[in-house]
Parts: sequence; C-alpha cells; structure tokens
Amino acid sequence: QVQLAESGGGLVQAGGSLRLSCVASGRGFSSYTMGWFRQAPGKEREFVATINYTGDLAYYADSVKGRFTISKDNAKNTAYLQMSSLKPEDTAAYYCAADQNWTEGGLRSVEWYDYWGQGTQVTVSA
Repeated sequence: QVQLAESGGGLVQAGGSLRLSCVASGRGFSSYTMGWFRQAPGKEREFVATINYTGDLAYYADSVKGRFTISKDNAKNTAYLQMSSLKPEDTAAYYCAADQNWTEGGLRSVEWYDYWGQGTQVTVSA
C-alpha cells in the first residue's frame, strides 16, 4: 500500500511554468505505475499523463503533449509533472495516482488506479 501527497500547485500567468511533486510513503514505490489527472469545477476528472514503474515509458493526453513532462525518481519515492506554456484551460485540481498494473498505451483511466493523493490546485491567469 502507498500513500500519496501532491505539492507545487499555485497561481501562475499564462505562458508560465510549474512543477508538481507527488511524494509516496509506504513500500514498493519502484513497482508502481504513476499517473497525473486533473479536475476542473463541474467537470469529470481527466487523464493528463502516465509513466511506467521504471520511469522510461510515458504517455500524455493530447491537450498537454509537448508542454507537460511526467517523470519518476524511484530513489526519492517521488513523481513529478513539469508543466510549461501553461494556459488558462489548464486550471484545475491536479491529482497523482498509483497502481501496480501497466498496459500497452499506459493507464489512462481513473478506474485503473488504486491509490490517490488529495490534489493540488493549479490556477492559470490570462
């Protein structure tokens, strides 16, 4: 079992950058697929990015491809989401998630993940 805690959210102007962190406590972080999702008010939680347990294979939502980068440092029990060229439509609560499964194309659905953090708010002003 793993517990997740996100940090790094905040208020940023359009075009700016933020790096979100997700620190995991518990055992076996190196065996977990990690994912980032986001949820804007009144909308469903949506997939942002996923990375496999070794950290060498990642997939992204089309809306963030080329702007966001997911990474995973197994030595630090931490996953990251580097966000650049932020847009107002990126405004949402961002959640990290973990699961011990992997599938071709990555884990892109909320239902795949067993463990979730509490979220961190990202607000992008125009």
